This record gives sequence, structure tokens and C-alpha cells, in this order.
Amino acid sequence: MIAIYKKELRSYFTSMIGFVFVALFLVVVGIYFTSYNLVGGYANFDYVLQSIGLLFIILIPTVTMRMIAEETKSKTDQLLYTSPLTIEKIVLGKYLAVYTLFLIVVAVICFYPLILGQFGNVDYPLAYANIFGFALMGAAYMAIGMFISSTTENQVIAAVLSFLVFLITYLMSYIVQVVPSDNLSAWIIFSVLNLLISVVLYTSLKNINVALIFAGAMEVILTALYLLKPSFFDGSVVKFLNWFSLFERYKAFGLGIIDFASVIYYLSLVFLFWFLTVQTIKKRRWN
Repeated sequence: MIAIYKKELRSYFTSMIGFVFVALFLVVVGIYFTSYNLVGGYANFDYVLQSIGLLFIILIPTVTMRMIAEETKSKTDQLLYTSPLTIEKIVLGKYLAVYTLFLIVVAVICFYPLILGQFGNVDYPLAYANIFGFALMGAAYMAIGMFISSTTENQVIAAVLSFLVFLITYLMSYIVQVVPSDNLSAWIIFSVLNLLISVVLYTSLKNINVALIFAGAMEVILTALYLLKPSFFDGSVVKFLNWFSLFERYKAFGLGIIDFASVIYYLSLVFLFWFLTVQTIKKRRWN
């Protein structure tokens, strides 16, 4: 796994992708830091990190799009997957390599509160709680991007899909405000989501039987709940969609609170999408 990690990390810097990613991230953070904290005179560093959420949407797909898709397109994945290493270790090595890029950015950002402290009083626990949450959110987004990269061999498609998924999670708090909350609308929305999940299952596993069985079973459960206990759907769509709002989970860190529920949430997403990536690759391998 260490060999895969070193190879992947080296490839980011030999192809300039790593340098561009780190540089753009730090340039934007530096602009906000200068504008808010140094020129504006705000002592709270959390203003900076809460203002650059769009960077996740734009920059992270540029580094995650090639993680698995490039190997699949060039057929070099066959060399990796026939090596003595397990798929789990290969995927973990790739993930740790791309996350190291992000940690380089986080390590540099850690100096900004110290710089700000030279000009006045800084709430260091608040600042570093923000940075900790920022690092966790980045870990989750990179795991999601890795999984999307494993579902296609086209890097452009992987980047576009990642961008769309990230954008939806970013706008989720606004989306839930316009979503209807009545029971019938909730049942329809969940039925559509069930269909979309089934399509994703089929795309990932290439097994129509599994997709149909899953879709049918879930639709029976949803319909039974709607007919027998419609109150179950009261506010369920809002709660369900809020679960996917990664930025909402970050707000607690913005208040200087280390929310362990949010920590577990982000780490669970990392594990979940690492697992899904492994299963997607294994399915393709055996096919």
C-alpha cells in the first residue's frame, strides 16, 4: 500500500496537478484572509473558511477525476489488480495520496491564525476547530469524488458528475426550503430517489436483477408505509435531504464546537465511499 501511495502522490506533482491544486487553494484562501482579517480587521478566522465552500465544488473534482478513471481507460488497472496487493489496499493508497494534497493545504492554513495573532487577540480554539472541520469535510468530498471516478473511465464525465453532486450538497440547505412537505409529495420524491439509486446500482454492478430486486423491494416498502402509516412521511424529505448537506454539518465547527456526531458523519462517509469504490472495482474486475 505504501508503494501505491508514493506512486500516486508522486504522479500528482510530476503532472503539475498537485501544484496547481495546492496553489489555487492557497491563493483563494490568502485573498479572503487578506480581505477579511488583515484589511477588514476581523479577528475571526472562521469567516475565511466558511466563505470558500465553492472551492470544494470546483477544485476537488480536478484531482479526484483521474484516480480510478485514468487507470481504467489506459487499462493499467489490470496490472494493479493482478498484483499481490488487495483491492482494498490499492484504493486506500490512492485515497491517502490524494488526501495528502489536501492536508498540505490544511497544514499551510494552520499558520494563518498564528499570523493573525500578531495583530491582535485571536480565538485559537475557534479557529482550529474550523480548520479541523474543514479537513474532515475535505476528506468526505474526496472519498465521494473517488467513488464517482471508479464508475466511469472518462475523466471529464467523472469531473462533471463530481461537480454536480458537490453543488447539490452545497445548495442542499436552500433546496429543502422549496421541497413540498405533504405526505403524497414525500412518497413521490422517495419513489424517484429509489429509481435513481437503482439506476446507480445497475451502472455500478452491471447486474439488472440486483437493481430490479432492490427497486421493487423498496417501492413495496414505501407504498406500504404511505398506505398504512402516512404520518411517517411528515417532514421526512427535509430530514433526509439535510442528511446529505455536508456544509450544514460544518456549521458546528464554525462555532468552535467539536461536534462528535459530525466527526462520525464525515468519517462514515469516507468509509462508505471507500467501500463502494472497492466493490465497484471488484465487480468490474470479475466481469
